[in-house]
Amino acid sequence: MPRKKQFEKPLNGDKESLRFATPEPIARYRAQRLKCRILADISCGIGGQTIFFAQQCEAVYAVEIDPQKIEYAKQNCEMYGLKNVTFICGDALDPEVIARLPKVDVVFSDPARPATEAKRRVSSIEPGIPKVLEAYREKTSNFAFEAPPQLSPERIPFACEKEYLSLDGQLNRLTLYFGALKQFDRLAVALPAGEGLVAQENPLSKLQETEKLKLYAYEPEPSVVAAGLLPELIDSMIDLTGPFVGSYELFRVDKKRLLLTADAFAKQSMIKNHYLVLGTKSFNPKEINAFLKGKNVGNVVLRAGINPKAYWTVRKELEEGLRGKKTVHLFVKGDTAILCEVLFKN
Repeated sequence: MPRKKQFEKPLNGDKESLRFATPEPIARYRAQRLKCRILADISCGIGGQTIFFAQQCEAVYAVEIDPQKIEYAKQNCEMYGLKNVTFICGDALDPEVIARLPKVDVVFSDPARPATEAKRRVSSIEPGIPKVLEAYREKTSNFAFEAPPQLSPERIPFACEKEYLSLDGQLNRLTLYFGALKQFDRLAVALPAGEGLVAQENPLSKLQETEKLKLYAYEPEPSVVAAGLLPELIDSMIDLTGPFVGSYELFRVDKKRLLLTADAFAKQSMIKNHYLVLGTKSFNPKEINAFLKGKNVGNVVLRAGINPKAYWTVRKELEEGLRGKKTVHLFVKGDTAILCEVLFKN
């Protein structure tokens, strides 16, 4: 029986369910935020999130339409010694299922969505958010939904809080909060540290783009980018650097990667990597290798769209003979390699 290894106690479940189970740091964070007396976890799957709800709440009602998944959920809760979960196997929108639930403080829903989709859509998730809001309106006014994190804020047609979560520097989850759970319009959180950045009505900074990197470059947490909070991030960095007000600009490496750049250095908790810009070169691995020798560099991390089959060949050529302690990230813009030394990593 496959088991999920990213949990303190490996979960029971089928391969697909384990693959999509909520990572433990996110499950813990959500459970702490949604701590209440009675919570309904609908579409609970194999119970990865249910476990942590049950650790924080007095009682949890776990609803799942798939009989095999709910059996796994029972096993997983038993493994954690939890006895405050009531399991209900059935369609979360079935009136008979809903009637089995008491009044609850919070409904959490992690709906199913297509494994692959050219462009993520709110309308693709099932059961749909409007249907759940209507079906459970007599049970509570407080709802939280998991949604695809690739959805930009403007594509979410609800009056709710949009919380983007990154885990270990990668965009991982999006949670939508309704009712009294809504605290902000948009929020970016970086886990496992738990740092956050909140949308402001009128951020002071305006995004100005540049084609030239300055002395330092900053790689924002992906949750900040997804939440559209780069102006707020710049505001927070201006507060740290004082004299350099207005000096932070946006440098787009490619469609997926962007950096903030400035002549000021500051540490900020919602920056994934802080860099010193060493310079630019033509993307020629041997020439780049020669440039890096004597600079105490030992590792070169390729941050570009390289054919996976060629990745390690190129990286080996870049690192040939390098024996230093520093790490350099190599970005590629067009035919130009941008060499950035890692100064600080959150």
